[in-house]
Amino acid sequence: MTVDERSAANATADFVQGLVELSRLGNVLAAGALTFIGAFTVLPLTSGSEDVAAMGFAVGATVFATAAGNAINDYFDADIDAINRPNRAIPRGAVSEREALVFSACLFLGAVVCALQLPPAAIAVAVVNLLALVAYTKFFKGLPGVGNVVVGYLTGSTFLFGGLAVLDSASDPYSLPTLPVGLLVLFALAATATFTREAVKDVEDLEGDRQEGLRTLPIVLGERPTLWLGVVAMVAAVAASGLPYLVGTFGRLYLALIVPADGLLLGATVHSFRDPTRSQELLKTGMLLASGAFLVSRVAVLVGFTL
Repeated sequence: MTVDERSAANATADFVQGLVELSRLGNVLAAGALTFIGAFTVLPLTSGSEDVAAMGFAVGATVFATAAGNAINDYFDADIDAINRPNRAIPRGAVSEREALVFSACLFLGAVVCALQLPPAAIAVAVVNLLALVAYTKFFKGLPGVGNVVVGYLTGSTFLFGGLAVLDSASDPYSLPTLPVGLLVLFALAATATFTREAVKDVEDLEGDRQEGLRTLPIVLGERPTLWLGVVAMVAAVAASGLPYLVGTFGRLYLALIVPADGLLLGATVHSFRDPTRSQELLKTGMLLASGAFLVSRVAVLVGFTL
């Protein structure tokens, strides 16, 4: 292999790696898993191949949309990332801004194709989410708290989207299905954990955001008030996590699983005052544990296990 061929091969490998980085593969897989859990949590006991197919399309739409949103976010954030995260794909030159934009558009198209196979209520959520993903960095991110709320909603809505993909709408396919308590609690927990994580991330990114003229929560309110806001929000969400047990959706097994997850979420939020970076990792872990609590509890219901 000549020097030019080796250089071209390295450039191609860096380009492919850059596309993977733009997608945030870990976040993409996590979002797909959350959609699956949302669907599985409300999957009818008499579900057939149509429900399974709907679940697959919902997961596919979420995977494509999440990757597209991450890519378009990096496209709009190229200047900020040059300060805060210079090793990301666009700032280091692995992928150009135009290539990132085209890549994002292709992923959005994949999300649309998958979403159009789903019931109207799920399509409505998909439309709102796709618009929010596109508008987030350009319009919402620099507004104090608004961007955090949007990202929190988008994460929590992966559960709603999965649930709506498989829920029947009675005799009228265009009526809104009744959302189970468990699904709503999942949405609230995920949305709040993500809101808090985004607020902590804003504290960490304070310098770069200030240079770009953004008005994030820590810039407007200050660092500690922003972190305390996250604590208050998390306490409310954790309090709501007991509802599936109180209304009889799940039994004591759910309590045994959700309490440690709640403890980690609360502990991670408090830890943000000392180590914002580590706090974000712990919040992700806590949310995954909470999701697992719902998944295992649903399996227990399906197999008739009681505790």
